Amino acid sequence: MAEDITPLMRQYFKIKNQYPEEIIFFRMGDFYEMFGEDAKVASQILGIALTSRGQIKGERIPLAGVPYHAADKYLSKLLKAGKKVVICEQVEDPKLAKGIVKRDVVEVITPGTITIDGVIEGTQNNYLASLSGDEDHMGLSTLDLTTGEFKLDQGEKSNVLEKLSVLSPSEIITSDGWSDEKMKNLKSSFGETTLTTLDTWKFDYEFAYQLLIEHFRVSSLDGFGCQGMKLGISAAGAILAYLKQTKKPLLFHVNKISPFFEDQVMFLDANTIRNLELLISLRSGERRPTLFSLLNRTKTAMGARLLRSWIIRPLLNPDKIKERQEAIEELIQNKGLLHDLVEKIKKISDLERLAGKVGCGKASPKDLIWLRDSLSQIPEIRSILQDAQTPLLNSIKDDLPDTSHLIKLVESSMVGDPPLILNEGGIIKSGFSSDLDCLKEEIKGSKQWIAGLQEEERKKSGIPSLKVGFNRIFGYYIEVTKPHLSKVPEDYIRKQTMVNAERFVTPQLKEKEAYILGAEEKIFKLEYDLFLEIRSKVAKETRKIQKTAEMVAILDVLLSLKEVAEKLNYVRPQIDLGDRITIEDGRHPVIENILEPGSFVPNHTKIDRENEQIHIITGPNMAGKSTYLRQVGLIVLLENLHPGGRHRLPDLRSEHLPGGDDRVSKHPKQRHSQKLDLVG
Repeated sequence: MAEDITPLMRQYFKIKNQYPEEIIFFRMGDFYEMFGEDAKVASQILGIALTSRGQIKGERIPLAGVPYHAADKYLSKLLKAGKKVVICEQVEDPKLAKGIVKRDVVEVITPGTITIDGVIEGTQNNYLASLSGDEDHMGLSTLDLTTGEFKLDQGEKSNVLEKLSVLSPSEIITSDGWSDEKMKNLKSSFGETTLTTLDTWKFDYEFAYQLLIEHFRVSSLDGFGCQGMKLGISAAGAILAYLKQTKKPLLFHVNKISPFFEDQVMFLDANTIRNLELLISLRSGERRPTLFSLLNRTKTAMGARLLRSWIIRPLLNPDKIKERQEAIEELIQNKGLLHDLVEKIKKISDLERLAGKVGCGKASPKDLIWLRDSLSQIPEIRSILQDAQTPLLNSIKDDLPDTSHLIKLVESSMVGDPPLILNEGGIIKSGFSSDLDCLKEEIKGSKQWIAGLQEEERKKSGIPSLKVGFNRIFGYYIEVTKPHLSKVPEDYIRKQTMVNAERFVTPQLKEKEAYILGAEEKIFKLEYDLFLEIRSKVAKETRKIQKTAEMVAILDVLLSLKEVAEKLNYVRPQIDLGDRITIEDGRHPVIENILEPGSFVPNHTKIDRENEQIHIITGPNMAGKSTYLRQVGLIVLLENLHPGGRHRLPDLRSEHLPGGDDRVSKHPKQRHSQKLDLVG
């Protein structure tokens, strides 16, 4: 490296050498600066100016920068482009620094570890995945850092990779000991996913197990249902090791881990999800028209994510399916219940991701206000559900935690509309901290003196246009336009020359300014520390926030399915454990809603294991054969969700046009859930 390199650039290159592939956000005052190749790449992606500074070996160093207070929007663009970004902060007060300000890496942000608003769509999870194992059997673990959902699994290689394909992770972690061929195959299957390798020892079972029990503060993972899952635990431990390496934050919201429990739900592979157009349209590649877009009338992002999960992971337990059916039926019958519930849920923010931001130490003051406002709806929701009769609605009511202490904490401590910037005060309410109140009272008199200074100086100087102002660069000043400069008093000290005016200070104004700025700096520091203390207290209650989010999401989905059932005249299926599927007046739910009302012709389906096990469907191209095939599959799937509110009674069939009736049967040994009569 050149001898004439500056201390600042020497500091930068020391960090860059540790992260050669990542883009370094290097904090310099109010900006994050990028140098060299990072600056060239970032300027293209972000559409910002590329300049230069200094020289190394006679060549100018490329430079690009973004304001630190607007960094999130630039970070989101880089992450969407598949880049990893290293955040390098000033870790000491520049005013107290001797020589160059110390800087250190505080976080590495990758596509699988994003917690920034606006990068991830609210209806989708953002999974970081990890793979362990050999050529035949593999372990899998996934974590959505935005919500804290942490799962693991293991099995035959093909099954594990199929599950991974369905989950569509943003980033996959593997061992750096994997062969080139193995990595090549993974890249060919997940070409758009960021692949990251870790040291092989981080996948060691003993290391992973110890890391996990230390994180969860337990003596064994058996309580999470993970006993015997060595490959899955190895993969999960690698994820935790990666987070500790990249995030360096608190992870209060990652407070449990669980197996995927595929014995309780049906596994739909990627081809089935694609061909049934559950989430993505085959024709357009868009997210509508699909089954999800048809059923999604949820009012919250967490409800929408849960609905997606219900669609691609149907239940296998008939009793659980009936619980959903009964809850939807009660919601349809109790009209008074519905309106109030919907109005309350509309006021609830994404509690899952708010809990994630709090748990990661990333929540802003506004996030805590949104959290308070959301939790404030829960007592009324619980009250509305007080007379619920069905087991599922009752369990939601009973399982909603008491978070009144969190509401009171935020309400008593924080102003209703806090600023976006965390370290410039205006966050904490008067009366919460006596020390803070004293500091504010101390500078009140000085600010009042400055507020009256303009009128006083106008009278004293005879300059009617004289004004007193303030800006961040020059502080307080007295401004006099050029025609009145001859009237400027002798005690004025010139501070700044402008095109049409001069700016001055007086000894007394300088004294008041120094006092105010010194006191404000103390206020900003104290408010910042108080906010961190408040956020820390909230973080310790993330389990309750997450449980609240879970219950609200279930209620949101039930209300969404109820709305669809009424609007589209769907009916409740009859479920048994026999070997029949009987659909009367069946309709393809998605296509029916694309066509003109009434133009879809309903049809019947009867299948059993003895007399009508095989059906032959014939017809010319575009006659509707594939529509009919997919229709049966969708109706069977919808039975599991049951967006139908009432039983179809034989003597009422003529009243349910263009209704549908799906009697579903399920053989106990079949790997699918009950089928819904739905729709038709």
